[in-house]
Amino acid sequence: MKKSILIFLGVFALTFNAKAQDGFEGYLLADNNDRGKLIDAYIDPAMKGLIYGMNNGWYHTAKVHKPFGFDISIGLNASIVPEADEMFTLSGLTSVNTGSITAASVAGSEDNTPLTTVNFVENGTTYSTTFNAPGGVKESLPLNAVPAPAVQLSLGLPAKFEVSLRLVPKVGSDDVKGNLFGLGLKKEITSWFGPMDKTPLHVSLLAAYTTMTVDYNINSSGDVSVQDGLAEFKLNAYTVQAVASLNFPIINIYGGIGYGSGNSTLKMLGDYTLSYGALSRTISDPINSEFNAGGFRTTIGTRLSLGFLKIFGSYTLQEYNTANLGVAISIR
Repeated sequence: MKKSILIFLGVFALTFNAKAQDGFEGYLLADNNDRGKLIDAYIDPAMKGLIYGMNNGWYHTAKVHKPFGFDISIGLNASIVPEADEMFTLSGLTSVNTGSITAASVAGSEDNTPLTTVNFVENGTTYSTTFNAPGGVKESLPLNAVPAPAVQLSLGLPAKFEVSLRLVPKVGSDDVKGNLFGLGLKKEITSWFGPMDKTPLHVSLLAAYTTMTVDYNINSSGDVSVQDGLAEFKLNAYTVQAVASLNFPIINIYGGIGYGSGNSTLKMLGDYTLSYGALSRTISDPINSEFNAGGFRTTIGTRLSLGFLKIFGSYTLQEYNTANLGVAISIR
């Protein structure tokens, strides 16, 4: 399980480390009104992708385990970033590119690094400089998709209930650490429909919640000197779904409809000394941002049963369409 969260952490490491040489921290050089807007627009697709991915992969059948039967599954969710979100355009800026900027988001191309001009007056002093806007990490992400692993234990309970747990304690390196907790509850309601419980068709209701936190140390780079720099991420994701499946001896076809949503925060803490040629200024705790994502979702998938081994895959239609592939060892 510890390895699974490293994929999560890799998204943030790519964002805040691999792109440092391209000037990600350069957006801090904007004035107090603009820097948050720029960083929010840049990072937004990663936040949305993770929220949609964290809400995925909770089931591969509507049928619940018998009491104390269980399965352990390992899966990977990939939330596909729409082409429109590979770029962002902001207008009405007071300090950057004379009022507007068009640049790559974190999901865009690493080669899209337009020259960016900063010019503003603060406390009677004019600050001016140029830097290359950061490119994205599109070329480093398979299928231009934000990855989100799903490693979970599901346990059958009495009264046709099943509980699922995702748990990763704080792991990582000196530069980036994170932890994850998720809890899902599924209730099979096939018997509510009379003789349907004698057929291969199963119907359930599902509710699930996932939370993840990541802390990332920010180091000095270019025109930005950092003291005690830290990026704190916290993501929460929620989903409720109605799930159905046709369970045959070898092939299982499953799907679901429902709603998924979530929110996340990004805080950049520490003291940042920003250089503008011969001038400099220092800002503290410069970013405190919030992100939201959500909408209706529809899933269709299939599962191959080879004894205790299950191989499954699904595709979910939502704002960021999400693919899921995985394997499970299932007992009872």
